[in-house]
Amino acid sequence: MSSIETTEASASASAQPPSEPTDTTQEQAPMSKNALKRLRRQEEWEAGKDDRRKRRKEKRHERKSRVRTERAALIAQGVDPLELQKKKTPSTLTPVGIIIDCDFEEYMMDKERVSLSSQVTRAYSDNRQARYRSHLWVAGFNKGIAKRFHEVLGGVHKNWKGVWFHDGNFTSCAAKVRERMNASDGSGGEMIESLQRSLDEPSTWTRDETDPFPIDSPEPPLDEANKDVVYLSSDSPYTLERLEPNTCYVVGGLVDKNREKGLCYRRARELGIRTARLPIGQFMVMQSRQVLATNHVVEIMLKWLECGDWGQAFLSVIPKRKGGRLRSEDAGDGEEAEEGGEEEEGEEGEDEEAEASETKAQDAPAAETLPDAADEGHAEQVKETSS
Repeated sequence: MSSIETTEASASASAQPPSEPTDTTQEQAPMSKNALKRLRRQEEWEAGKDDRRKRRKEKRHERKSRVRTERAALIAQGVDPLELQKKKTPSTLTPVGIIIDCDFEEYMMDKERVSLSSQVTRAYSDNRQARYRSHLWVAGFNKGIAKRFHEVLGGVHKNWKGVWFHDGNFTSCAAKVRERMNASDGSGGEMIESLQRSLDEPSTWTRDETDPFPIDSPEPPLDEANKDVVYLSSDSPYTLERLEPNTCYVVGGLVDKNREKGLCYRRARELGIRTARLPIGQFMVMQSRQVLATNHVVEIMLKWLECGDWGQAFLSVIPKRKGGRLRSEDAGDGEEAEEGGEEEEGEEGEDEEAEASETKAQDAPAAETLPDAADEGHAEQVKETSS
């Protein structure tokens, strides 16, 4: 094209009226007052994240400084420094499986998924440090929670020992746990006193007179292939008498402020899986109906393995803010706590606790965050995929 033709084409284009700008933004519906409040709270929370991290760091330094001062004072009094060193209690693997079922992401909000990831972190920590630890697995490890661990938390779970992650659902995960517990080389775990008692005195599995969550349809027959699987739910009409060896106990990884009533119970029931509720009402008096966090349920079972007493396990794990007391100490009636899900506390308290837990998991290597313990051939972290 000649320069003249180019000039004429440019003049012709400039002579045409400019096209009206296209409005690509869509008119959004106005936010409700509650939504605006939540948004402002979230913005304020994000803005104060650095300050909270700084306060936690200062508290850690103060605590370490106080410990050093107390240690120096004791040594000055003639105490042997070797006696002041913390002695690590050896951890024993038992033939009990605990599965955290994280296959409920569609029922949770982003904030609740963050809380769940921190509960999984705490459950791992509790199991790692327990006197008697279980085969701990995380089922449904896909979608949001897997992405959070891999990206936001920097893949810290890859350094964890004695825990396994499974993409599939809890029943396919139970097959993996079963295989490890029944290993022919005897690495499935040691039979301890509390579990031996379960063999000597088998549980009756009698249906309770009161059904916490009545369902009109008849109860489906149990799935024989998964008769060694028990899904813990406060909605179950069966009460767990004791933990049994070579059995998988499933804890619902659901943080939903108790919105979804009976979700875990219905899921297990439809699949023909045994269900049971912890005997909290038989041993404890609660001030109100509260929901136990997933990691608290895991810790309660680990405490039972150690002491073989539900009352002692509940008392040592259930947060004091819930006002729980042993029935032997109080003749009044109380409401039973629920297994799984998020405890009902202040939102800011929840967020800060979850943030502190995950910060610790990110900042500290696994060997420093948790004490070392012999894993008897199960030290490697394994990522399973559903078949």
